[in-house]
Amino acid sequence: MSRTFSFIPGEFYHVYNRGTDKRKIFMSLSERDRFLALLYLANQDDPVDLKLQGSTLLEIEERTGEPIVEIVAYCLMPNHFHLLLREHEEDGISKFMQKLTTGYTMYFNKRHERNGSLFQGRFKATHAANDRYLRYLISYIHLNPIKLIEPKWKEVGIINKVRAERFLETFVYSSYLDYLGKKRMEEMLLAHEALPEYFSSGADFKTFVTEWLTYATE
Repeated sequence: MSRTFSFIPGEFYHVYNRGTDKRKIFMSLSERDRFLALLYLANQDDPVDLKLQGSTLLEIEERTGEPIVEIVAYCLMPNHFHLLLREHEEDGISKFMQKLTTGYTMYFNKRHERNGSLFQGRFKATHAANDRYLRYLISYIHLNPIKLIEPKWKEVGIINKVRAERFLETFVYSSYLDYLGKKRMEEMLLAHEALPEYFSSGADFKTFVTEWLTYATE
């Protein structure tokens, strides 16, 4: 189905996709690490060359081109991913996603001796057209990992809020820890300055996000 809107420079978008037939797109931690590296390297006008530039964030020294999108938040789940992006230049998101998903599909298919599509068609996107929805998306994306320990929490409510909060602080494949103020390599992926100043501190961010765990039970 064709998209009913065009990406507008300066606007925010929730961009996501899942594996074809809901299959897993990450079979190992090393594959998630490769996807993170591609998040960084695909975000430039220059071609991606993993042999020269590095295949993990640890190996990457720098990218040669200027960013074509601003990555505000992300989360990698076993069979899908979520990104919160800001269109930086015309067609930036489309170019970025084409490089990201093509590069990862080629890597995954070679690694698993398979052919064909890995993702369920073209990437999906929704426009964060107002402040309220943008704030909601920040929580929605960062709370996705809770499904791994409480799959039905949104329907029946959270069973153990303290356990859920602790789990989020151990899940390294999202930008949650970066917004808490933890120092790590993954911070290089993010354009914090692109987001309005919603949070005065990491503690303020944590309170804002985890409050949604309570809302779901009410």
